[in-house]
Amino acid sequence: MNAQVDSSGFSNSDKTKLWLAIAVATAGLVAFYWLEGRYSMWARSGLLIGGFVLAILFIAFSGFGRFLREYAVESHFELRKIVWPTRQETVQTTLVIAVVVIIVSLMLFAFDSTLGFVFRWLFSASFT
Repeated sequence: MNAQVDSSGFSNSDKTKLWLAIAVATAGLVAFYWLEGRYSMWARSGLLIGGFVLAILFIAFSGFGRFLREYAVESHFELRKIVWPTRQETVQTTLVIAVVVIIVSLMLFAFDSTLGFVFRWLFSASFT
């Protein structure tokens, strides 16, 4: 029983397509810079864009592309469920947060000042 379980859910052909996509995109990028000075900017840009388009096509027709499409559809469905707060609710929440921040900062200032006073008193009294 030495069979290994593929936990990613992608087949070997899907993984091969992903590696091909990476290789084609990298080749387009390398060609863009390697051919500088030999070909025009338009030709080199065409190679770069063509490499990226071909890489996207490899990914789109792989299992990972199907996964991305499904994820995008489900995300869009979930985004439609969001209920955004009204302007009044947003302003009120912002004011509450600002008041709480001010109160906490004043409490921390008082605590820090008290501790500073106590330590100054302790150290000055102990050495004189």
